[in-house]
Amino acid sequence: MSSSRLIPLIIASALFMENMDSTVIATSLPAIARDLGTDAIVLKLAFTTYLLSLTVFIPISGWLADRYGSRHVFRVAIAVFTLGSLACGFATSLGGLVAARGLQGIGGAMMVPVGRIILLRTVPKAELVDALAWLTIPALIGPLVGPPVGGFITDTFGWRWVFWMNLPFGILALVLATVLMPDTRVDKVPKLDTLGFLLSGLGLSSFIFGLTVMGRDLLPGWTPTLLVLFGAVMTGLYVRHTRRTENPILDLSLLRIETFRTGVVGGSLFRIGVGAVPFLLPLMFQLAYGMSAFQSGMITFVAAAGAISMKLCAARMIRRFGFKRLLLVNGLLASASISVMGFLSSSTPYLIAIGLLFIGGFLRSLQFTALNAMSYSDVDHQQASYATSLYTVVQQLSLSMGVVLAAFVLEAAQWVRAEETLTPMDFTIAFAVVSACSVTACLQFLALSPGAGEAVSGKKVEG
Repeated sequence: MSSSRLIPLIIASALFMENMDSTVIATSLPAIARDLGTDAIVLKLAFTTYLLSLTVFIPISGWLADRYGSRHVFRVAIAVFTLGSLACGFATSLGGLVAARGLQGIGGAMMVPVGRIILLRTVPKAELVDALAWLTIPALIGPLVGPPVGGFITDTFGWRWVFWMNLPFGILALVLATVLMPDTRVDKVPKLDTLGFLLSGLGLSSFIFGLTVMGRDLLPGWTPTLLVLFGAVMTGLYVRHTRRTENPILDLSLLRIETFRTGVVGGSLFRIGVGAVPFLLPLMFQLAYGMSAFQSGMITFVAAAGAISMKLCAARMIRRFGFKRLLLVNGLLASASISVMGFLSSSTPYLIAIGLLFIGGFLRSLQFTALNAMSYSDVDHQQASYATSLYTVVQQLSLSMGVVLAAFVLEAAQWVRAEETLTPMDFTIAFAVVSACSVTACLQFLALSPGAGEAVSGKKVEG
């Protein structure tokens, strides 16, 4: 097997458990809420804390990979994530679960971008689209089997086992990384931007966490508002800091590259809608329609099946249509597929429901593959670690915003009705709102030049 396929498959063995973990916890949220004595919507903290931990520590992952070697950092990341999974299973309170999810996030923060760095530095640009597709196929098996397996384990053995089952996967990934993973380094590593790390970490995490806990009486008085304001100020100071620092930890100068800027900005807007889907779907099926965790999982897993099927034709579609045309048309269709999910109900014929979910998974996955390939199409090897850090941070931030926005809409609906229960219409509105956010990404894709990312897409523009 060629290096463009072997290396992505090795990386994906570790990403498998991370992707599976995110879908498993979504299916188990109602059961966890009952056991810990809290509201299912409040458990958005379990989502956002993990994503925020990624946001804080991803910027330092690229520097660590350059300084200590990508293989060593990748192995440490796997070990930390596995220990975090163990701690999640032993959690007895909301605070304990949130802390354990934070530990998982530290491991995930190093796994995802360092794996991408290895890929970008070992695979030729001409093979990048195929390599990215191969990378995501095994990783998408997690979301495919996660919902039904998570639902079955939750109903049969209890929700704690959905975390503990990560242990064998973590051990296997650690062995594969030790034996097969190449160790890529750079000759000259700049000094760590410690001030930038503190400003960006405090700014982004405070801002999103403040939005997450706002209106739920989880923190006293004006604390959530103060956190949001503090986060905004710190983030502003970081932007100012980057103009005075030679090697900032999040290099905003990379946004001058047209394809990278469009991938960051447009991709973030699109991911707000997508980030809400794994949070909303299991809650809708279980809380609004009374399904069990297993029944919910047996429906939601179909979206991952659609995503996997797309990977087999992603490269051909990108080469045929080019990035601009594909991102525009597919972006509109993928956004519409998010809104449609809000109209599913317990009376929807099963074949129609799984058909819509399959198509939606296909469209959203195609959009992600195209965005990822285009974003790095004009990034050279020396910029790879910085580009990966910035791209992944913004990606996780937008996914967090998707969960926050969806939860806000549901909580607002409860407040308007002065009821604690959720109705099907609440979810219809929530899906429509997050879908509208994804549609706005098309404005960014519209501004792309016709030949954007030509070196990777292979689509020649006649002129």
